[in-house]
Order: sequence, then structure tokens, then C-alpha cells
Amino acid sequence: MKRELESAIAAATKELFAADVSIVLTRPEEQFGDYATNVALQLSKQLGKNPREVADALSVKIRESLADTVSDVSVARPGFINVKLSDKALLEAMKTQPVKSLEGRTVVAEYSDPNPFKVLHAGHLYTSVVGDAIANLLEHAGAEVHRVNFGGDVGLHVGKTMWAILRELGGEHPEKLDQIPEAERSEWMAQNYVAGTQTYEDDEQVKAEIIALNKRVYQLHDDNDHDSAFAKIYWTCRQWSYDYFDAFYQRIGTKFEKYYPESQTAPLGLKTVQEHIGDVYEKSDGAVVFDGEKYGLHTRVFINSEGLPTYEAKDVGLSMMKWQDYHFDESVIITGNDIVEYMKVVLKSIEQFEPKLAASTVHLTHGNVKLAGGVKMSSRKGNFLRAYDVLDAAAEANKAITGQDNEQTVLGAVKYSFLKTRMGGDIIYDPVESVSLEGNSGPYLQYAHARARSILRKVEGEPAEAETLEEGERSLVRKISEYAEVVDKAVADLMPHHIATYLYELAQVFNRFYEHNRVIDDPRQAVRLGLVQRYADTLQNGLELLGIPAPQQM
Repeated sequence: MKRELESAIAAATKELFAADVSIVLTRPEEQFGDYATNVALQLSKQLGKNPREVADALSVKIRESLADTVSDVSVARPGFINVKLSDKALLEAMKTQPVKSLEGRTVVAEYSDPNPFKVLHAGHLYTSVVGDAIANLLEHAGAEVHRVNFGGDVGLHVGKTMWAILRELGGEHPEKLDQIPEAERSEWMAQNYVAGTQTYEDDEQVKAEIIALNKRVYQLHDDNDHDSAFAKIYWTCRQWSYDYFDAFYQRIGTKFEKYYPESQTAPLGLKTVQEHIGDVYEKSDGAVVFDGEKYGLHTRVFINSEGLPTYEAKDVGLSMMKWQDYHFDESVIITGNDIVEYMKVVLKSIEQFEPKLAASTVHLTHGNVKLAGGVKMSSRKGNFLRAYDVLDAAAEANKAITGQDNEQTVLGAVKYSFLKTRMGGDIIYDPVESVSLEGNSGPYLQYAHARARSILRKVEGEPAEAETLEEGERSLVRKISEYAEVVDKAVADLMPHHIATYLYELAQVFNRFYEHNRVIDDPRQAVRLGLVQRYADTLQNGLELLGIPAPQQM
């Protein structure tokens, strides 16, 4: 319906004023109509006419050309045109589906990206939740989406952790790992990472030992060594990390098609950088760098003086591997804000030898997750907010309120708290607020859905489609009709918060409808049941796009 209106208004402007303008329709407050446009204001500047005069002429033409579709066209100062749809047109608009704008396109969505040998922090939880929602949006728009993950199983953080682990084990004694209880393994490795990091910064001798261990880890992969004592410790602890990640993803309902460890991307990244020394990268003090200052960025090291690939080179290798595996139309990478400038340099370097690859990569970023009144996380110092801390805080708050352990409610609370805010800034997470059944929360929407399904279960009669609408019914239909437009905007912007905001508004409109319009045992029962059915389906569809469970009852 929106596209039909846009076409009709564009045709009217061309016929009356011989002008081609971009028609933008917005949703005004309901009292003014169903759609509004400022096209008269745009035209008035081009034509040198009063915008009210232009709007009046256009409104007459729109009434004529859309007589079967609109019930009213009005003009508001200084020249806005408001359009009210007929009941029939509005009911048809309610059935509109989101546009399959990405049909036939291949998209790689990379998110979460935890590092083995380190604990999952709240940022990983946020990235996993928002990444999943964005991947859902891409799929809903028709794209073939490949969800992938990336993490550092080699690198200095591994050397630091391995140094502390060897100290804990009293040397290279892999058999002693059996003494670590399964439930404590992830925390044990996290503590060792913190200990190794702190000692690395405070003790020059230990620093040298850790650098040497870092080289040994790389050598394990080069030699495919799984048999030495050192190798057994490394591979066992790496697998512990992967088991820990899998359990976490299972809990929050996230799945990945492929995991790219840095040990796999590093060789290709190293080779690629070396091949382009002289034309893209350059040698500097024994290292290999990319001079980003030529492009208004900063210079970064891609191969260090030890001859090892840095994070930058590994990311080059990752981009190349994703391209080789999927030949994507677009690669979406979701990370924290702290690597914005870093990624600009990496992508700018790739642009010099693979411009198509760089151009088809989109980097989306987010802020930090903090508890209300919290402090910024730091896994290096150990005073950070863990991913499980957030989930457990929500579970405790929910149990305190309801007396129940309901994982669906907990997931709904946490995910919606993250997704209702525009991605980019910091997230201040309040566990108690997140689980509330009142206000703008996930459980509120889950309850709203369950309540609508309960109404439908109470009646044996079949829902019917409306032909005309009463006032309260019209408000609900009008809101439902916005859904496809909201999804289209969320896809275009890659911003799930558009859907979260809409769902909350939709639930509020339904509450007003239900409060003032009897459904069961009303002469219009069948029609109103049809509206409740449409509302519940829309709410469920939106929640599922956000990755939030939509329970049938609570």
C-alpha cells in the first residue's frame, strides 16, 4: 500500500508540475491520517510557489487518482499532505509482507568472536544477541546467511595463559588437568589468563618466557603436534574453551555454521601480507606495517619483529578465507566500538589489492555492557562483567519476582534489554527492570503474546476477516499494518531496535483496544477474534526475528 501511494503521488507531481521528486511517506499521529508527505514543501522550492498552494493542488489530484483507496486527503501547515486510507485499503495494508530485498544474495554474518583460553564477557553476550537478530533480519529479507565466528586460539593472550597454566601444573604435566573439575575449567583458565597478564606486565623475565611460549604455540600448529606434553595441555585447554562456548550458545539459542580460529587464518594472512610488501605494506624496524596515514588513518603493524602475524594480518586472512568459502555479496562484522579505527586500517589495506572484498564488508559496532552503576569491563584485569553474570542476574531477579525458574523469560528479558536500544552506545543493564511484566521489557511482550493466545483459546468459533472497521478496531489494524514497513527499515539499517520499539507500541495499542472493545460474546466477536489472531501472529513474528521466545502461555 505504501508503494502504491508513493507511485500515485509521484505521478501526480509529474502530471501537475512536470517534476520528478523522491516521495517519502511517513506515519503521522493517527488523528492526522495514516500517511503524510512533505513533497509540497520540496516542490515549492523548485517551483517558487507557496507550499500550501502546491499541497492543495496535489491533494485534489490524489483524491481523484486514489478514490478507491483513500477516504480523506487533507493539508496541514505549512504544506504537509495527510492521507487517510479507506477501511478496505487499510485491511489490505495489514496483510502486506516485508520486501524480500535481499533475495538471491549471499551474506556472511560474523559475530560473537570469543577467544579460547579466556572467559566470555558481557560484550560477547551482547554481540551474540544482536548478531543473531541481524542475521535473522537478513534471512527474513531473503538472503542466504552464513553465521560464522572468529577467535584467537594463537597469540600473546594464549602465551600468557599457558605460562600461568604451566605454573599451576608445576610444569608440562597434562595428566594433572584431570584434577580440574569440569564445572570449574572455564573459570580456572580465566584466572590463569589474568595471572599471566599481570605477571607479563610486571616481570621482564616472565615477559620473555611468555613470548617464547607464544612462539611454541604457533609452532604446534605448524608441526601439527598433538603428542608432546606441551601440545596435550594446549589442545585440551582449547577444547575446554570450545565446550564452554558451545554450552553458552546453546543456552542463548545461537548457532554458528563455522568457527574460524586464528591458527587457520594466520598463515593465509601472513602469506598475503608478505606478497604485497612494497606495493601495499612496507618494512619498518624489522616489522611489516601498513601506512594508514596516507589515507587519513594511522599506521599499524601486520607482521611483528619476531616474524609473527599480528591481529591485523589474521583479520586479512579471515577476510580472504570467508571470501574463498562463500563468495559473498556482503560480509557483516559485528564488534565492540573499541576496534573501529583498527578495522578501518585493516579494510583500507585490503582495499589496495582486493577492492571488491573491502567494499562488500560492513563493520557494525556497539558499546560496552554494564550493570546499572557498573564499571567498564576489562578481561585483562579480571574486574569484568561475565556473560553468565548477566544471565544469572536476570534469573535471580525473575525468581525473586515470580518464584519460578523460567529460562524463556530470562532470555526474553536479557535479549530485549539489549535489542530495544539503538546499537552503538553503551548498554546499562538493570536485571530487575529487565524481568518486569510491566513497562518496556521482554517479559511484558511475552506476556502480551501469551495473553492474546489465551483469548483465542477461550473461543470455539473461527476468526473472520473484517470488511469495515469500528474506531478502536481501526487503530489496531493501522498499527499492525506498519509491521512490514518497520521490518523493511530494520533490514535496510541493520538495526533490530526498530522492531523492538514497534512491538512495544503494538502491545500498547492492543491493550487499549482490548480495554474498550469486547471481544468474546460481542456481535463482532468473529471479526475481533480475527484481529486478535493477526495481532498475536505479528507479535510472535517480531519476537522471533529478535531471537526472543514467544510462549503460548505464561
